[in-house]
Amino acid sequence: MSKAKTPPSGSKHDYMSQAPYWWYDPAKPGGIPYVRRDGEHNPEVDKITDHANMSRMIDEVVMLVDQGDEESTKRAALLLRTWFLDPATRMNPNLNFAQYIPGVNNGRGTGIIETAGFTRLLPAVEKLKECKAWTHRDRLDLDLWFSQYLQWLLESPNGKEEASAKNNHGSWYDAQVAAIALFTGQKELAQRVISQARVKDIARQIEPDGQQPLELARTKGFSYSVFNLEALFTLASLGDQVGVDLWNYRTSDGRRLRKAVDWLIPFATGQKKWEHDQIVDVNMDSFKRLLVKASEVYHDLGYKAAAEHLVSLNR
Repeated sequence: MSKAKTPPSGSKHDYMSQAPYWWYDPAKPGGIPYVRRDGEHNPEVDKITDHANMSRMIDEVVMLVDQGDEESTKRAALLLRTWFLDPATRMNPNLNFAQYIPGVNNGRGTGIIETAGFTRLLPAVEKLKECKAWTHRDRLDLDLWFSQYLQWLLESPNGKEEASAKNNHGSWYDAQVAAIALFTGQKELAQRVISQARVKDIARQIEPDGQQPLELARTKGFSYSVFNLEALFTLASLGDQVGVDLWNYRTSDGRRLRKAVDWLIPFATGQKKWEHDQIVDVNMDSFKRLLVKASEVYHDLGYKAAAEHLVSLNR
């Protein structure tokens, strides 16, 4: 509600954001339509605060729930009510106006990537079940909000557009749908989405040698390869809850999740030179977490050793 700009719907309750890699075109009257400069963040988008505020809300709720004391959980409950439930401040359960492009559209399916953090938020909410500050009515109301958002993801033009994405956007869409389906008690839907991810996300996106071509085609090839793996790891972890094993799924020509991790390690540790575009410095924290998880899943201490090596490099 604090954003200065109002969405085309006329309601500030509707989430709104601007596409981060699209820029004013000085060669066009009024600078529109905007033009794409992949990987280059346009600071203009920061004037619309919904994305930043939602990200902070998710980070704070997760942190507060992990702390677990009464005051922390009380604050977490307040943040959840403010963002999702309070009629005066709640977000409407849609992303109709996410990542709009001036002169091109009012919103697009690509913007659904901005709620990828819900896959971290929902497990934190589950931990609030035993807390006094989070009531049964709160949970029912939040279930309703996420049920409505899930319906929008499945049925809206933007949702259908993102569902068909062949890169990290498709992976994160599937991860969100599966996570929300489990949260709202729709286990069969979650199971179906995760089962389909074997072919849709793993077999289609990972080459037999472990490369992820659609991520390597970007101007931040390493970063996006890791980002896609985060989504696939999330899907695999959700699969553990419904009896679908993505961790060990393997095609006849060797495409598999583990191979994608293995392919990135020598570049991360400096054993091989990165030969694809990477226009910004790499923050290795996400990859370190993936390596630690891989060590646990595959019972291979080599992954943990690689993570520790990255720590020693202070990268």
